[in-house]
Amino acid sequence: MHIEQNISLKHYNTFGIDVVAKYFISIKNITELKEVLSLEGYDQKLILGGGSNILLTKNFDGLVINNNIKGIEIVSENQDFVYVKANAGENWHDFVSWCINRDYGGVENLSLIPGNVGTAPIQNIGAYGVELKDVFESCQALNKERKKLESFDKDKCDFGYRNSIFKQQAKGEYIITSVTFKLTKHSHILNIDYGVIALELDKKDLKTPSIKDVSEAVIRIRESKLPNPKEIGNSGSFFKNPVISKTQYQELLNNFSDMPCYTVSDNKVKVPAGWLIEKSGFKGKTFGNYGVHKKQALVLVNYGGAKGSDILKLSELIQKTVSRIFSITLEAEVNIL
Repeated sequence: MHIEQNISLKHYNTFGIDVVAKYFISIKNITELKEVLSLEGYDQKLILGGGSNILLTKNFDGLVINNNIKGIEIVSENQDFVYVKANAGENWHDFVSWCINRDYGGVENLSLIPGNVGTAPIQNIGAYGVELKDVFESCQALNKERKKLESFDKDKCDFGYRNSIFKQQAKGEYIITSVTFKLTKHSHILNIDYGVIALELDKKDLKTPSIKDVSEAVIRIRESKLPNPKEIGNSGSFFKNPVISKTQYQELLNNFSDMPCYTVSDNKVKVPAGWLIEKSGFKGKTFGNYGVHKKQALVLVNYGGAKGSDILKLSELIQKTVSRIFSITLEAEVNIL
């Protein structure tokens, strides 16, 4: 193992923020991971995968551990389902493509989400009516203190909206090393009721779409609305869609009659954060070399050379403005370091 010094993290985070790690190492298996975690002399250790859900605001005066454990394998299967294990360092969209090419159904709506497999359960990633928990079977995670692998089933993960035990009770205690998915082999249950997907499939006159058709529709939708991190630095959706009471929503309709919502429960609704940000006047607004994307107000962008602290200040300004106008609190989906 070779530990490098003073390494730029610009190419290890999708925002493209140029901060420096005092020490850096890339690990390729669990044995190496255990060895690195056991190293003394490093007060701080940061696990970094695809860097798709993090905003780096300063240099890191410790050891950055790049989780690069690769591999995809079929664990077991029966007549109806296949159980696929993907290691944490696999690129998420590459994994989805691997499944689509073998006609394994369940992850097609999650196409083109940036990041790696290992971070997917932490966020309970989701898009277009599907969440990771819908296809999740289990994951293995290394207890950082005990250096022991533990298994987490769906109940133990305590999944919520863009949330899990790894973001709450056990935050910072584990490193996910692999995830096992339960996928359909045939008679796929397609989730195509989400408006934009249905419209996209109609454009192609697809009456009985395949999972590949759904995946391609999602890719076209995402590419039309969201900037490619390889071209414009971003982390996808910066904020969670807030959940408010139906009573508050009805009150807001008095002043904002076109406010959309999605029912969460009998007394709760979810309001699109992008709509709130756009109505607050931020969509497409630039502040020198950073700003809010012109097509999707939920996405904060680095046009090149921006500091993480600048983007953080912008996110805080958006939160204050939305709170002032709508009395709604926006919560960051991105982890801020």
